[in-house]
Amino acid sequence: MENNNLIERLSAYGLTRQEASIYLAMLQVGEMSGYEVAKETGISRSNVYGSLAGLLDKGAVYQIEGTSVKYVPVAPEQFCENTLRKLKADKEYLLQHLPKKLPESEGYITIQGYRHILDKMIEMMERCEKRIYIAADESILRHLAPSLEKAYAKGIRIVVLTPDEYEPVNTEIYHTHGTKEQIRFITDSSHVLTGEISGEKSDTCLYSGQQNLVTLIKEALSSQIALAKQEERKDYI
Repeated sequence: MENNNLIERLSAYGLTRQEASIYLAMLQVGEMSGYEVAKETGISRSNVYGSLAGLLDKGAVYQIEGTSVKYVPVAPEQFCENTLRKLKADKEYLLQHLPKKLPESEGYITIQGYRHILDKMIEMMERCEKRIYIAADESILRHLAPSLEKAYAKGIRIVVLTPDEYEPVNTEIYHTHGTKEQIRFITDSSHVLTGEISGEKSDTCLYSGQQNLVTLIKEALSSQIALAKQEERKDYI
């Protein structure tokens, strides 16, 4: 299970699953020839040499010359930093040369995939200027905590509704009876993201700047806040 997780994360650094498997094996064993890699991993020799060529090209291994060619893995920190440095340079080039961004669609956009949904919420917070309303469970709030702290540092008001006991710092908290894995997210009363997510690639949420949807979700959140306040008063009495 852990190896699968590592392979998945290494793929974000440009490695194929087979390349990632070989890189992990080399980190555990050390320098190896292509034959030794095939024996250690169970991958056919023809595929091993193709993957080693890919790892060389991507800067994940070095080649050692000798009586027989061997390969040694690049230290993980060095490999990750080198890849990020190249990605940063590529980003700067692309931003200079790609066509300018088109105006944002005012329709209803489906955001699919847990990671992409979180990325969209972070992007919305980065563009936010005045206030954030978020109804979500603890797992989502923990993922978003660093971005919420950055928003607070900009002077943005943050209102959180959650069915859990977790309380992000510097936020106005209301404990509700909302459904876990449900998201209701509004920024500046102008854009909304809503749906249910469970941490899967199949998760989907609806994103829109349509005022009728923003108003609908905002009124639903206002009702939840009013109910939470009423229950707090009962508990106090």
